[in-house]
Amino acid sequence: MSVFMGERQHVSVTVIDMAEASFLMVHVSQSATGQDNLAFGLETRSWGFPSRIKEYASTKMDFVILGTGAKPRVDLGLWLDDTIDLYVCQAVGNVYEGTAPHWPDEAHDHLVKYPTRFGIEPLARLTDVPLGPTGPLPLAGSDAIRRSGLHRGFGKPVRFNPDKLFKLMGVTPKHSSADSAPLIPLNQTHPVQVPTRPKPPRSVRHGTGAGRQSDPRKREAVERHAVDLAIQHYRQAGWTVKEVGKPYDLRLTKAGAERRVEVKGTTGAPTSVELTANEVQHAREFPEVDLFMVSDITVTGTTPNFTTSGGTATLLPNWEPADEDLRPTRFEYRIPS
Repeated sequence: MSVFMGERQHVSVTVIDMAEASFLMVHVSQSATGQDNLAFGLETRSWGFPSRIKEYASTKMDFVILGTGAKPRVDLGLWLDDTIDLYVCQAVGNVYEGTAPHWPDEAHDHLVKYPTRFGIEPLARLTDVPLGPTGPLPLAGSDAIRRSGLHRGFGKPVRFNPDKLFKLMGVTPKHSSADSAPLIPLNQTHPVQVPTRPKPPRSVRHGTGAGRQSDPRKREAVERHAVDLAIQHYRQAGWTVKEVGKPYDLRLTKAGAERRVEVKGTTGAPTSVELTANEVQHAREFPEVDLFMVSDITVTGTTPNFTTSGGTATLLPNWEPADEDLRPTRFEYRIPS
């Protein structure tokens, strides 16, 4: 937009609609590796790219949309006639450089292939979404997914008004201030998963990482590493530490004071964590509870002999989980008599 000032001056002004939000649009291939990484990224609340962090350091993200199912190597007209599956995620935290193998193909090859990483919180899965004018995305948003597919899945930033998208998702955003990014309360959403694929033969299966995965030995190794780092942190701060286990992990005492700690660990980004009902209740009832989160933990070896190292700690002191930040993921079912 140009604004005329005086007789000769023209000043270029960028106008930002405050109703807009910033999106990173990502195309995910339908290859076995692409779909495995999509499922694992959603499960462990992490995404990444095979580039160094500097390429995305200035990219502001409110939301990340992962699109899969449409072939990008077509002209724009054919692309807009197609449909796609969208995984809409809230962006969490800052872009960072990962140091631990995380995704299945990284763990399989013992190599960090996607060093530029960020946290995502999956909000919704929308299937068979029209990419054209009848869909929830503007032309720029749809084309950004196509261009991402032409560029090996590198995310493409775009801004647009998300009202149509949020309406399709059935959510109402929350704004903490007039100029803040829209935040979707988790209690308005449901768990998001990629449809399961038939398992390949054992000889060609990919390895798995250590976020929220099925290998209990690996999960135990990650949790143990996080607890050890938490114990080290609090002892250095002068606390006497006792391991409890349930409904919290650590009991701290010092000069008559008492504090309790819930510890969580992952190889992924510091986004959301799984909590039991007892853990939530305890955090709300006891006056001084910390959440100690260790992310980006490196895991090497094979079951049952795993070795862990590294990790980045995030501490939330005086933690009390709010309803809007909780999403039910499990149910207790009573068998009819």
